[in-house]
Amino acid sequence: MIGKLTGKLDGLLEGGCIFDVNGVGYLLSCSTKTLDRLRDVQGQAAMLVETQVRQDAIVLVGFGSAAERDTFRKLTSVQGVGTKLALDILSAFGPEDLAEAVRRGDRTGLRQANGVGAKLADRLVTELRDWAGGIQPPSGIATGPATAAPPAGAAADAVSALMNLGWKRPEAQAAVNRAQARLGEGVPLESLIRDSLKELAR
Repeated sequence: MIGKLTGKLDGLLEGGCIFDVNGVGYLLSCSTKTLDRLRDVQGQAAMLVETQVRQDAIVLVGFGSAAERDTFRKLTSVQGVGTKLALDILSAFGPEDLAEAVRRGDRTGLRQANGVGAKLADRLVTELRDWAGGIQPPSGIATGPATAAPPAGAAADAVSALMNLGWKRPEAQAAVNRAQARLGEGVPLESLIRDSLKELAR
């Protein structure tokens, strides 16, 4: 069983990458967030790996952090969530952001992840509630009954616009999240779309 690989990014594929370790290319399935981090690494990088042995194949899933790997394991324990769907969810949400959405019961936000419908969003909120309670909230975010969910209008519109241009939801969501984190809340929609496109062009 493979638990960790140290090497460098050799090529990008849909839903993953080829990770070169001493001349041997390992095919890893990854979230878009992990792929984005790999693009920025100069030289070698360490990847945590989940090895899945199936009847017809051995699948390697790569992660940029232990938190992402542990969240993947928790997601795949939920009925109806397999490897691909778990990675789609992790492409839209980092572990802390996912936990925050579950704590708030933000079913609409959870449905921004590719493949998550109303029923699965309900199931995620219900089955991940205890897990989410043990995850540290993102810096600067308060929790509790008085906390209002942040407006998702501009972000949702930006994601929709990028999808209309041909990008898949996980890629569009990840780009918008990065752009919004850099530009701050309240950014005009046109600026958010323009900056998100720059992220996708990297």
